[in-house]
Amino acid sequence: DYELCEECGHLYPVPREDLINLHREHLLHLLEMGDMEEALQLLQRIEDPGICLAVSEQSLDQHPNLAASHFLADYLTAHFYANLTTARCNEIQALYMGSKVLLTLPELSRVNYYHLSSRPLLMLEQLLMNMKVDWVAVAVQTLHQLLAGQEVGFTVEDIDNLLSKYAEKALNFPFTLKEKRS
Repeated sequence: DYELCEECGHLYPVPREDLINLHREHLLHLLEMGDMEEALQLLQRIEDPGICLAVSEQSLDQHPNLAASHFLADYLTAHFYANLTTARCNEIQALYMGSKVLLTLPELSRVNYYHLSSRPLLMLEQLLMNMKVDWVAVAVQTLHQLLAGQEVGFTVEDIDNLLSKYAEKALNFPFTLKEKRS
């Protein structure tokens, strides 16, 4: 029972790694059950910011479901931005943006793009290659909104360049002129 273990952690000395493992496993369970409110309360109850950061990061690194990844990326960005390296911040923000884009796709199609959730530009490129033009339009709009004032390792210009590249490819098709015979 998690509550009993948590209480013991307050009363008796428990090794840091054991506390992290306990909280991480329970957090992942709550997120898997879709109980985001209880997951947030759990994170808020962890008094040591270092343990909370470790629990959140390790949970995210377990690659939970889409909603859980989105929740954890949002939580880490909101609460630990200053404690993360620039590279890790970019990675987490890219995952957040990728999960936002995934949430705009039809539910049954998300599974086909989930593996690209931490690489939004690659996901956009895959949508373009699969000729999902309507989905691309929504994805681009979502990314443009999310990128406003953000530094995440790619820019609006990178998105525009990708779109231009595929627009050029779409217009570049081979053809031969046939001569008229009289």
